[in-house]
Amino acid sequence: MSRYREVGAGMANQPESSGAPEVAPRKPGELVPVVDAMKGVALSNGRADLASRLEQTQERLRDPNIRVVVVGEFKKGKSKLINALVNAPVCPVDDDIATSVPTSVGYGDQPQAWLIMRHGEEGEGPGTPSVTRQPVPIDEIAHFVSERGNPGNEQKLVGAEVLLPREILRGGLKLIDSPGVGGLESTNSLATLAALSSAHAVLLVSDASQEYTEPEVQFLKHALRLSPNVAAIIAKTDLYPQWRTIETIDRGHLGDIGEVPVFSVSSDLRLIAAEQQDRDLNEESGFPALVAHLRRDVLERGELINVRGAVHDLTSVAEQLTIAVRSELDALLHPEDTPRLIAALEDAKARAEEFRGRASRWQVTLNDGVADLISDMEHDIRDRLRKVQREAEAAIEEGDPGPIWDQITEWLDQRIAAAVSETFVWTDERSRWLAEEVAELFSEGQTELPVIAVGDTEGVLDPIEEISELDAGTMSAGERIYIGVRGSYGGVLMVGLATGLIGLSLINPFSLLAGILVGRRAYREDMSARLTRRQFEAKNLVRRHIDEVTFQVGKQLKDRLRIVQRTARDHFTSIADELHRSLSEAVLAAKQAAGTFSTDRENRKKQLLEQLRVLEQVRARVPALPPARVREAIRR
Repeated sequence: MSRYREVGAGMANQPESSGAPEVAPRKPGELVPVVDAMKGVALSNGRADLASRLEQTQERLRDPNIRVVVVGEFKKGKSKLINALVNAPVCPVDDDIATSVPTSVGYGDQPQAWLIMRHGEEGEGPGTPSVTRQPVPIDEIAHFVSERGNPGNEQKLVGAEVLLPREILRGGLKLIDSPGVGGLESTNSLATLAALSSAHAVLLVSDASQEYTEPEVQFLKHALRLSPNVAAIIAKTDLYPQWRTIETIDRGHLGDIGEVPVFSVSSDLRLIAAEQQDRDLNEESGFPALVAHLRRDVLERGELINVRGAVHDLTSVAEQLTIAVRSELDALLHPEDTPRLIAALEDAKARAEEFRGRASRWQVTLNDGVADLISDMEHDIRDRLRKVQREAEAAIEEGDPGPIWDQITEWLDQRIAAAVSETFVWTDERSRWLAEEVAELFSEGQTELPVIAVGDTEGVLDPIEEISELDAGTMSAGERIYIGVRGSYGGVLMVGLATGLIGLSLINPFSLLAGILVGRRAYREDMSARLTRRQFEAKNLVRRHIDEVTFQVGKQLKDRLRIVQRTARDHFTSIADELHRSLSEAVLAAKQAAGTFSTDRENRKKQLLEQLRVLEQVRARVPALPPARVREAIRR
C-alpha cells in the first residue's frame, strides 16, 4: 500500500521545470468563502432562488473535476503512461492484458478505490438501470478493470475510480484511462468519442514504432472538434531508437490539421527515475514537459474557467440583490423622484417579461435553430449512409459476397461507425454554435452556457441488430454432380434419339459428348443464377441494415437535440425569472417606500444602508474578471 501513498521526494510530487515562468491565477477554492457569504446575504433578503444558484457554484468550485481522457489503440502504452504520471500501478499493464473499462484517477488524502457497477438493463422498467459504487482494495483494482479479470466486461462495470495523494492531481485533475479501441475506425471508437465530448483535455497515445495511421489522424481531427485541448503522446521512446524520426513525421501530419502539442515520452524511464530519485533520468523520460502542459494548459485553464464562472454568478447575484435595496433606499431619500424611479423599474420589468415569453427573439431563434438542425442532421446522416450503401453494393457487384461476407460486414460496421461519428461531431459543433447565438441574443456578455453533450456517441449503435448472415455459396461434391447430371440428361437424350435414326444406340459417344457440353453449360448457368441470387440477397441485407442504422441514429440524434432545446430554454428562462423577480421586488419596494410614514423612514433607511453596506463588503471580495486576452485564451 505504501507505493500508493504520498512520496515526499517522489518525482510524481515534485514540481516539473517548464522552462517559462508561470503566473498563478486565483484558485477556485479561495472563492468558496465569498460565495458562502453572498449566499447568506441572498437568504437574508428572502432570495432562495439566488442562494440555490450559488450552491451550484460552490459545488463547481469545491470539485472542479477537470477530466483528461487518455485514448489510443490497444497496447500503445496508455495505462503505463498514467501509472508513470502518478507513480503508482493503478492501471493494468502487461503484454497480454488490456483495459476493459474506463478508470478515473483523481486526488484524495488517502489511497482509495471503487468499482462503479450497473444493476439492471435498459428498458426493464422505471428507474433502471441503477449505478452503485463498491469499495475495493486498491491493490486489486487493476484486476477488475482488465480483460484478464473482467473479459468483455462480463461484470457489467461502468468504470472504476481511484484516489491518490499526488501533487499533480491536486486541484481537481482527473486522468481517465480508456479501453483500447482496436483500430480507431472500429465501433469501439464511438464509446471513446463519447468520453471526449465531456473532457476538458485529450491525450492521444501512439508509440514510436511507426508514424500515425490514417485512422489516428482522422480521430485527432474529431478530437480537435470535440475537445478544446488535445495533445499527442509518442510513447515507448526507450524501445525504438528511431523515435525522433517518427516524431518529425508525426509533427508533419499534425501540422495539416491544427496546432497539436507533441510529447515524446518513456514511461519506463519515468518509473525508474521516480524509484531512484534521478532528476536527469526524469528529464530524459520527457515527462517534465508533459506535466508542465497538464498543469499550465489544462489545470490552470480549467481553474480560470471555474473562477470566471463563479465571478459571473457572484456579480449577477450581487446586482440583483442591489436593485431592490437601492430602489427602496432611493425612494426614501428622494420621494420627489419616486414616480420616475417606479416608471423606469416598470419598463425594465416589462423587458424582462419579454425575455420570458415564447415570442422573445432568443426563444424564436432557439426553436427555429433546433428545427433547422434536426432537418440538416437527418439529411447529413442519410447522405453519409447512402454513400456507404453505394460503396457496399459496388463491392458486392464485383464478386461473390458469400465466401467473404464476414470481411464485408466488418468493413461495413467500420464505415457506418465512421459515418455516425462524423455526424455526431458535426451536430455537436452546430448545437454549441446555436447555444452561443442564443446566449448573445439573450443578454450581451452572457456566455456561461449549460453543458450539452450532443457528441456523446456511447450506446448509439447498441439497439441495432447485427447484419444477417449470408449463404457462403459453397456446394458439396454431390450437389455439383447432381447439377451436372441433371443438365447433361437432356443433351444425352436429344442426341441419342437423333443418332438412333442412323442405327446407333441411345448411349453412344456422340450423345455422351453432347451430355457433357450441355451439362457444363447448365452447371455454369446454375452457378451464375446462384451468384446473382446471393448478390441480390447481400444487397438487401445491406439496405435493411443501413435503414435500421438510419432509423436508430436519427431517433437518438433527434432526442439529443430536443435535450439541447430544453436545456438551453430552461437555463435562460431561469435567469430571466430571477431578473424578473428582482425587478418586481424592486418595484414593490419602491411603492411601499412611497407610502411609508415619516416616523418609520429613518429606521428603514438605517436598515437599508446596513444591508447595502454588507452587500458592498461581500461584493468587494469578488475579484475582477480575467483580462480580455485571458478570456480569448479560455475560449480557444
